[in-house]
Amino acid sequence: MVAGHLQEKKGLFYIVLNYKDGGKRKSKWIPTKLPVKGNKKKAETMLLEARKNFVPPSETNLENEEEVVAEEKNRQTDDTESKELEEDDILFADFMLEWLEMMKYQVEITTHSAYSFAVNTKIVPYFREKGVYLKELQPKHLHDFYQYVLKEFGLTTNTVLHYHANIRQALQHAFEMDMVPSNSADKVKRLKKNQFIGSYYTSDELNDLFEVVKGDPVELAVILAAFYGLRRSEIVGLKWDAINFQHQTITIKHTVVPVSYEGKQIIVEKDRAKNKSSYRTLPLVPVFLELLLRLLKEQQANRTLYKDSYSNQYQDYIYVNKLGERIKPGYITQHFPLVLKKHNLRRIRFHDLRHSCASLLLANGVSLKEIQAWLGHSHYSTTANIYVHLEYSSKLSSAQVMCDTLQIPSMQKAPESPQQETQELVHC
Repeated sequence: MVAGHLQEKKGLFYIVLNYKDGGKRKSKWIPTKLPVKGNKKKAETMLLEARKNFVPPSETNLENEEEVVAEEKNRQTDDTESKELEEDDILFADFMLEWLEMMKYQVEITTHSAYSFAVNTKIVPYFREKGVYLKELQPKHLHDFYQYVLKEFGLTTNTVLHYHANIRQALQHAFEMDMVPSNSADKVKRLKKNQFIGSYYTSDELNDLFEVVKGDPVELAVILAAFYGLRRSEIVGLKWDAINFQHQTITIKHTVVPVSYEGKQIIVEKDRAKNKSSYRTLPLVPVFLELLLRLLKEQQANRTLYKDSYSNQYQDYIYVNKLGERIKPGYITQHFPLVLKKHNLRRIRFHDLRHSCASLLLANGVSLKEIQAWLGHSHYSTTANIYVHLEYSSKLSSAQVMCDTLQIPSMQKAPESPQQETQELVHC
C-alpha cells in the first residue's frame, strides 16, 4: 500500500499519494470534492481506499492503445481533478505540511501539537511567501528565516532552535527518500542556546506562601511543586494508587497535559511520566501525609454531601474539587498569581516553585546528580544547565581550598568603610 495523506486546498480535501515511478518519487493529487469543514472522517476513509487501490503507472499493464491515450489524458488534468508532481515541483512549504501530516501517526499528540504550531504559524507562512521549492532550499534560506523570526517576533533562540529541529527532521526524511541530495539544515550554524535563569523563592518566602495557601484550592499544588518539585502535569495526574501509605512513598507515574490541537483544547492523560527518569518514587513526608489524609476525608464527605451531583469519573485522582471534578491544569497557573497578589507576595510563575525546590536543595549541600533524580530530569546536563549558577556551596569549598593552598599577602591598607569590616564568608 502506497503512502499518502490528506491535504487542504481552497477549502477542499485532496488525497496526496506518494510513489516511485522509474526511480523518481512522484505525488498524485486526487480531489475528494469534500469541503474541509465536517468531512474529515469521510476524507480519511477515501484516503485509505485510494492507498489500497492505487497502482503506480509503471506497474499498470495497458492492453491497447486506447488505454494508453486515456492514461495520458489523466496525467494532464489540472489540480481541480488530479495531478502528478515530481519532487522538483514541490514547494518547501507544501513539503513541510506533508511531513507534518506524516508525523501525526508517528508521535504523540502533545509532540505533534508542538510541531503543528511551529510549522503552521511560522515556517509555512514564511516559505510560502518566499516561494522556495524543496530542491532549491539552501542553508542561506534557513539562516534568513531564523534571523527573521528572531527580529520580527522577538523570539528567544531556544524557541528558534525548536523550529530548526523540526526543519532538520523533515529534511532528513527528504534526504532519506532521495528527494534532496543533502540536508541543508546540517549546514546552518547552530544558534547559541539561551541560558535559563529562573526565579525562585527563599525558604522564608516559601514558608510565608505555605501559610497563606492553607485551605485554598491551590494548596496541594503549591506543596507538591515547592517540596517535591513536581511539574504541573504530574500534580494534576497524581492518583491515589500512587500513594503507598504502608511504606510511605509517592510514585510519579501518570500525567495530565492540556493541548491545543487542530483548533480544539483537549486534555491528554498518559499512564506514564514525561520520560523514563520522570517515573520516580519519593518519600512521603509526615506533613504531606497529613494533607493527603485530610483530602481523602474531604472527598468522602463531599461524595456523601453532594450525592448524585458528585462526579465519580475522577475518583482515582487526588486533586479534585468539591464536586469530584478533576482540577484543570490551567486553573493552577491562573489562580496562583492571584493568591500572590492578594497576600502581597513577590510575583513568580507557578513553575518557579520547582526551581525554588532545586535552589533550596543546592543551598543545603545536595548534589546536582541527586537533584536530577529528585526532579526527574532525563539528563544530568539538563539539571546542570538550569541550576549550576545556584551551586554556591561548592564555590565556597573551592575558594577555601585555594586559600589553604596559596599564600596571598594581606592588604595593609585600612578599611575605608564599615562594610569592609564585615565577616567574610571564606576565611583565608
